[in-house]
Amino acid sequence: MIRAEEFERLRPLLFSIAYRILGSVSEAEDAVQDTWLRYEATPTRPTSAKSFLSAVVTRIAIDVLRSARVRREEYVGPWFPEPLLSDPYQDPERSAELADSLSMAALVLLERLSPLERAVFVLRDVFAFGFPEIASAVGRSEAACRQLAVRARRHVAAGRPRFEADRTEREELAGRFFDAFKEGDVDGLRELLAADVQAVGDAGGKAPLWGRGAFGVENVARLLAAFAPRFTGIGGIVEPCEVNRHPGAIFRDRDGKVLGAWALDILDGQIQAIRAVLNPDKLGHVGPVADAWAALREANAAFRCHDHRRSTQWGRAESR
Repeated sequence: MIRAEEFERLRPLLFSIAYRILGSVSEAEDAVQDTWLRYEATPTRPTSAKSFLSAVVTRIAIDVLRSARVRREEYVGPWFPEPLLSDPYQDPERSAELADSLSMAALVLLERLSPLERAVFVLRDVFAFGFPEIASAVGRSEAACRQLAVRARRHVAAGRPRFEADRTEREELAGRFFDAFKEGDVDGLRELLAADVQAVGDAGGKAPLWGRGAFGVENVARLLAAFAPRFTGIGGIVEPCEVNRHPGAIFRDRDGKVLGAWALDILDGQIQAIRAVLNPDKLGHVGPVADAWAALREANAAFRCHDHRRSTQWGRAESR
């Protein structure tokens, strides 16, 4: 019973470590479950349950990531992590590090690292583990772990994402953005988007996508304004929420089934990037997943019908 209680107390930390190493909710949950099975089978009680369990979940996550790398290299289009709507691990003293390390931008950046570099970076720079504990977790010497940390920081520093520091300001801007989107307000969208904004989606070849993405304020504003009436016209629902501890939204069909998750990067009072996770394989943990292709066909048909009616009305008006 004591072991089970210890494990449950540490489960949020273990999941948060595994998710940041793997970028997958389902794989992180599996890694945590495997960690429990190994802990339960250990004949002697470890001196530190936290150190032992963190080491076990890290080793499992490294092994999973090594095999996942092959799949990700063959992935169709951009690869984004599975969206996480709430981080179970909370630490007020490291709140900023935890939030920034969970963002879509940061997790995509960590894909540049080797599995060992990524694990060392997560344990050291995100969760502040000591090098003796990290060395035990990854099976390397302390000196080697220090070198891995230096290399990881160097890679990360080159593209480290920056975000709006004030959470209230971020949320207020995101609210204005989604209001402008739902109204198809091109001018309103332009005001909120950075000049070099990018809108990129991860569909994995299994859902409709915005081509290879849209870049620049004019292209992105027009893309969103054109998409909005099609989406709302079939009863689509935009549900603003935190996605990976940053402003975003879940998109649902009229029945509440999930079509996608959007995450926003906000800096200097403007939206720098919109990342949309559309691959249905990455959305099952959010809720029942909709048929995005069917929704697209319905939206296009409804829009063509609406456009035809408008053309007919204009024609009648001009003939009078």
